[in-house]
Amino acid sequence: MKNKNFFKNKSILITGGTGSFGSAFLRYLIKNFKGFRKIVVFSRDELKQYNLNMEFPENKYPYLRFYLGDIRDLKRLEFVLEDIDYVIHAAALKQVPAAEINPFESIQTNVIGAQNIIQAALFNNVKKVVALSTDKAVAPINLYGATKLCSDKLFISANNIKGARNISFSIARYGNVMGSRGSVVPVFLKQKEKGQVTVTDKNMTRFNIKLVEAIETVLWMLFNCVGGEVVIRKAPSYKITDVKEAIAPLAKIKIIGIRRGEKIHEELITETDSFDTYSIDEYYLNLSALDEKKKKKFITKFKAKKIKKNFRYNSLENEHYLTVENIKKELKNN
Repeated sequence: MKNKNFFKNKSILITGGTGSFGSAFLRYLIKNFKGFRKIVVFSRDELKQYNLNMEFPENKYPYLRFYLGDIRDLKRLEFVLEDIDYVIHAAALKQVPAAEINPFESIQTNVIGAQNIIQAALFNNVKKVVALSTDKAVAPINLYGATKLCSDKLFISANNIKGARNISFSIARYGNVMGSRGSVVPVFLKQKEKGQVTVTDKNMTRFNIKLVEAIETVLWMLFNCVGGEVVIRKAPSYKITDVKEAIAPLAKIKIIGIRRGEKIHEELITETDSFDTYSIDEYYLNLSALDEKKKKKFITKFKAKKIKKNFRYNSLENEHYLTVENIKKELKNN
């Protein structure tokens, strides 16, 4: 692997470190990189931290630290970010219906928590922060998406208040990760046994990426981003009915109606976003927050191509769709 010594004598902190992404990212780091000074798993789930600690015992992984805490607690963040080089911000309240019912709880975690990360990172002279976002932050119609859009704006704007500090803030934005917390897959698997699965709308589509692709996106950003980028992972779409066919082909479908705050199709790039978005290999990058000098240097380095004006990237009009067989294969390898 390229850059396999990137983390030598470096320290990393993962917020939401016991979640779907956080724990997978930790395993990937340990498997593929060496020489860490420190990796901090930061989360508020005591049981999950215990289980991860059992998987990676201190006598074999002396650089690992497990710190309990909440990103709502600025003082705690200022303490745990001391001597940290890189922050991967994966903590969030992400359930759309729950956010609609508990709006201020979502704001406290997804917005105020994001600002706390920024302040603690600036206070401790962290080198780089990569914050995970979602397709629901694009033209949001639900509170979860709105809080993540606000969070994204905070992180991007933080590049303007860093002063002389050598720190950068960037956003990783992607669609659904199949099988992760909040995915429809566990629901369908459970309902399969009863011979009937519930679908909100037969026309629904979603973007889909593999967990390892989300991890690779964050690593690419750590290696290459200079601050201010919104990096969008290119991904195929799937039809919700095809996911049902892949998991429970013999089951009947019960239509229950669209849930509060839910979209039929998700978006990653709107027509408005297209005016300052570029294509690089597996990624689209919105560079609107970069100054002209940094933007030109970035474009030249990666031979980035500007996308067409009024281009839009949504799960319905996507050129690439997973078939039922593709979905079966992904589920098997998940």
